[in-house]
Amino acid sequence: MEKHSIPFNRPYMTGKELYYIAEAHFGRMLAGDGPFTKRCHAWLEQKTATAKALLTHSCTASLEMTALLLDIQDGDEIIMPSFTFVSTANAFVLRGARPVFVDIREDTLNIDERLIEAAVTGRTKAIVAVHYAGVSCEMDAIMRVAAKHGLTVIEDAAQGVMSTYKGRALGAIGHLGAYSFHETKNVISGEGGALLVNDPALASRAEIVREKGTDRSRFFRGQVDKYTWQEAGSSFLPGEVIAAFLWAQLQEADEITQKRVASWNLYHELFAGLEQQGRVRRPVVPDCCGHNGHMYYLLLSPAHRQEILRRLKEAGVHSVFHYVPLHSSPGGQRYGRAHGELTVTDRQSASLIRLPLWVGLTPDQQQYIAETLGKIVLSTNGAT
Repeated sequence: MEKHSIPFNRPYMTGKELYYIAEAHFGRMLAGDGPFTKRCHAWLEQKTATAKALLTHSCTASLEMTALLLDIQDGDEIIMPSFTFVSTANAFVLRGARPVFVDIREDTLNIDERLIEAAVTGRTKAIVAVHYAGVSCEMDAIMRVAAKHGLTVIEDAAQGVMSTYKGRALGAIGHLGAYSFHETKNVISGEGGALLVNDPALASRAEIVREKGTDRSRFFRGQVDKYTWQEAGSSFLPGEVIAAFLWAQLQEADEITQKRVASWNLYHELFAGLEQQGRVRRPVVPDCCGHNGHMYYLLLSPAHRQEILRRLKEAGVHSVFHYVPLHSSPGGQRYGRAHGELTVTDRQSASLIRLPLWVGLTPDQQQYIAETLGKIVLSTNGAT
């Protein structure tokens, strides 16, 4: 790779993916829930200590399953941040629910747990905690609010595989959790996801919802003599080829995480001086959070963000911004509502840029990125 052509993302391959895909091919079982799917399920359950893990074809699918499991209906309300991917809201809008957007924290950019309770109404069914950049929300406080009001907590841990909160795996703290294995994530299968079912009472129903509303899984375990339609569901299974690819990644998940965190730490060191000058703000990771190095972002002058991104691209550094807040989008205004002023969301989303971070990014490349960005930021005379 040319020094001055650094992509934002480059999917990492362990080298075992094609071997396992060939094994699945020769095993002549390519539909869902084959041997590789079972290995992935066992790995996720052991690693996260969840009651049941189920592979899906995307994190979006996992979130849609949570809406079915909770029997979300027209008029229900789901509390969530506006600073998130559209799937967080769509999963519930598809069932007729209304997203209620709450502002985010200044430090982690996660939902501000202090604002959640005031957003609860008689129609509220669930809280979605989105763990931005693999850094946990304040889960203890969120779980307390949920218990007080009889609400379900869903963790959108799309970016949180291998991250922890007070030693517990993200996705396995709330009642339900959703992972992403999209190629932009740390552990990948191209497209793919998983549902973590932490409430044992929902485990058997989760299998049914995932299998088109049938008890097919119970049939294959010999628990029933035939399988039939039990309730509303859909086809959420990935094929065995996807699971085989993912199995190669999960086997090296610890090493992948260590390498990404090392790159994250180097960025953090390289930008300390620029932060001290008031030119940027670096990510904040609370002491109780163990992050996975998924993303390195900076907050800088929103007035100069587009110019900075343009000049970085000219220098061969492909940096990008992130979410347009859902509450300000046409879909968000049509289907959801904001609870209070979302001033932090508006400000931080307009200020954020994400830097290249992938396994294989070299220290020299990171040094070049930091030096280039530093020169551009200083030349704009913009402060955070």
